Parts: sequence; C-alpha cells; structure tokens
Amino acid sequence: MTKVGIIGATGYTGVELVRLIAGHPEATLSIITSRQHAGVSISDVYPALNGIADLTCDVFSVEKVCEMTDVVFLALPHKMPMEIVPDLIKNNRKVIDLSADFRFRDIARYESAYQAHTSAHLASESVYGLAEVYRNEIRAASLIGNPGCYPTSILLPMIPLIKERLINPGTIISDSKSGVSGAGRGLSLGSHFCEVNESFKAYKVVEHRHTPEIEEILSIEAGTDVNITFIPHLIPVTRGMLSTIYTDLVKTVSEKTVFDCLNDYYRDAPFVRILKNKKVPDILWVSRTNYCDIGFRIDKRTNRLIVISAIDNLMKGASGQAVQNMNIMLGIDETTGLNDKPFLL
Repeated sequence: MTKVGIIGATGYTGVELVRLIAGHPEATLSIITSRQHAGVSISDVYPALNGIADLTCDVFSVEKVCEMTDVVFLALPHKMPMEIVPDLIKNNRKVIDLSADFRFRDIARYESAYQAHTSAHLASESVYGLAEVYRNEIRAASLIGNPGCYPTSILLPMIPLIKERLINPGTIISDSKSGVSGAGRGLSLGSHFCEVNESFKAYKVVEHRHTPEIEEILSIEAGTDVNITFIPHLIPVTRGMLSTIYTDLVKTVSEKTVFDCLNDYYRDAPFVRILKNKKVPDILWVSRTNYCDIGFRIDKRTNRLIVISAIDNLMKGASGQAVQNMNIMLGIDETTGLNDKPFLL
C-alpha cells in the first residue's frame, strides 16, 4: 500500500485529495498538514469527512513527511512548493505539485507571470502532468507539475488538432468560465456570495497567469511559438469549468475528420469523452468526476471550428488529475480511485 502525504490539506484542492485518497484501494493517507488548522482533525474542519478521514493536521516537517510517505501532494499557494520540493526530491519521494511552480520548462516565462524561482534547477526534471498527452514521461518522473484547470480545459481539445495540422494555432481564442471554487477557500470580496450570486463577469482580461502556461505547451506541440487570446469568466456555481474555443481551420474539412482526429488521439484515454451527434458539453455531466467532455461544431460560413470542453475544476482541473498522475507514476491503472459516476442532478 502506497503511503501518501498531503501538504496543505484544508484548502479546496487539498481536501479533494483527502477525499480521493481516503477511497483509494492502493493508497493510504499517512500524514496531512495545515498551518491554519495544525492540531485539528480534518473531520472537524470538514465534518462531511467524519468516519471517512479523521487524521489530525500536522505542522509541516520535511523529516516527518519523508519518514511517513512514498508520494507527496503539494496543495499550496505558488512560491511555497519551490522551497519544499528540493528536500523531498533529495529524499527520493515522488512529488505532485498542484501549484504553478513546476509546470514550466521555461523559467523566464514562469517568472514573468509569477515571481523569481528559487529551484529553477528542477525545471528540467519536472514533467507537465497532462496525463493523456505526457503519460510515458509521467511514468518515469519523480516530480510532476500538475496542470492548471483552465489550461487542462483548453489543451486537451487543442493538442490533437494542432498535431494533425487541422487548425491555425495562431488563431485560437478561448472564452472560458469557471465556478467560484477555482478562487480557493481563502476569503476575498470577489468570491463572496452577494458578489457572485446572479452575476456573470470576465476577470483578469488579457492578464491571467494561466495564459503563458497554455502558450508554452501549445508552442511545444505546434513546434512554433503560439500566442492565444484567453478570457476567463466567473459564473455563479460552486464547481465546474467550460471553455468555448474558436480557431480557424487551415482547410475545408468535414465534421467527421475533426471527430476522428479527436477520437483517435484519445482512444485509450478513459477520462476524455468525445461527444457525438453534434452534442456539446455541459458542466453538469462531469460534475465531481475526472472526465473531460469535448464537443465541437464547424461554422461553414467562416471555416471556423468551435470546440467546447467541460471539466470539474477541482477534479480533472486539479486533484483528480493529480491522483491520475500518481497512478501512472506507480504503474497502476490510471482510473484507480477515480471511478465515481457522474451526478445526474
């Protein structure tokens, strides 16, 4: 049984990891940490976990974490993981970081969007944890930079189309919407009920920090520099993410050609569902699951492709994908512990 530690267990992504590992048949939760709730049972912070996960939150200690774990998840704000990861790697622990600190190969790109990086030497060792695209690299990795939620929703539908050269990657525009849990558990005016309820708004227009992450991976897959237009929106739901992506086709193609491209690429991907019969995704269909649903239509008047994807931002967009990456690293079926069926209502 693999021993798992979760650093930062009381935030939304952290507690989602607690829930998933508590039900994982091949992993056991051995230690959880929290600065704010040190000495408090996780089931007192989240009473829904009573009888499911009753571990007490510890203060973080590298020595104790390394002594008690095989795999460590970091569910911490950006900048904190880069200070912790070198010691974990030095002690031969497998690490999956849910912050942005180890997602970038180009450290200058990271620093332009976040802050100075104090562990840049590990960038070459880290693997970007987009499981369906970099599965082979993840198998051999010790350090995973788990992708952001918006990037996951955009990269999964775009990469196959770019690789098959069906689209012009320089024309990508993504209009993306996220539930409020994407802002995290910390208090902020913008996520108060009265500010969000009956509201629908764009935010961080042309300034969102996920843009350089998306562009770096698209550029790698396209073999040329790619710039996109990415506009995030906040919608008054707890969880869920939907991206509507517009891009120009490089030639006139049929809907069957686009479907076959996506379907063939993800033929062996258990969590990516390509919708048929002109259906388009709904966040309700993927709620609390690790699925990414992808649908599309072709606007024949403009020869433009409209691709729509839906994920649960806390699952496929964060903690579910992190567990999927752990499974791949451990050499077990990647769906292990992630087989919850979709909620229908």
